[in-house]
Amino acid sequence: MSTDYRLIARNGLWDQNVVFSQVLGLCPTMAVTTSGTNGLGMGLATMAVLIASNMIISSVRQWVSAQVRIPVYIVLIATLVTIVDLVMNAFMHDLYKVLGMYIALIVVNCAVLGRAEAFAARNGVAASAADGLFMGLGFTLALVVIGLIRELVGSGTLFAQASLLLGASFSFLEVTVLPGYGGTLLLILPPGGFAVLGLILALRQYLELRAARQQAHEAERESGTLAAA
Repeated sequence: MSTDYRLIARNGLWDQNVVFSQVLGLCPTMAVTTSGTNGLGMGLATMAVLIASNMIISSVRQWVSAQVRIPVYIVLIATLVTIVDLVMNAFMHDLYKVLGMYIALIVVNCAVLGRAEAFAARNGVAASAADGLFMGLGFTLALVVIGLIRELVGSGTLFAQASLLLGASFSFLEVTVLPGYGGTLLLILPPGGFAVLGLILALRQYLELRAARQQAHEAERESGTLAAA
């Protein structure tokens, strides 16, 4: 049976988005999204773990018995997270200091183990890699969107300190939207994260209900046209 990569992409980016649909990984989502830069860094680290863990678990799924699959998956994910942690400490030390323990906590991110169990353990390596990629992109997109909203309203900037945390090549992302803006502390604090996430979830629900109503209206109109004919 052929793999529908368009469906995998849609699921990862929208239909089954880790944050906006499944509402998973809220601990790092609330903690690190005080800026778009932090959200981008955390999202990319999680995406790397998702892709690698999905590929490895898909490769070994036939040799792992059902009784021990969860411990094996956790050990594999923990090993990958340790590698990502060491690489970020070595090459992106400033970002590593900002994200702190939340890099190590990728191990217990329900999204990573969830994709291993729900998808990688049942599909081939290529499809599992695609699932990890798009689930990671969806998670990264969610963190960046929340981080940018909080950062813009909280301090009037976008991707602040991107060149310092991510490298000089990311300096083009740094934008001061509101020069001299005093800032809104509430958006930087944890309650601001929950408020922004709640508003985004409400907007998503509105858009989905609107699309469903439009589809129902079009179906009724088509059925009426066929009945008249």
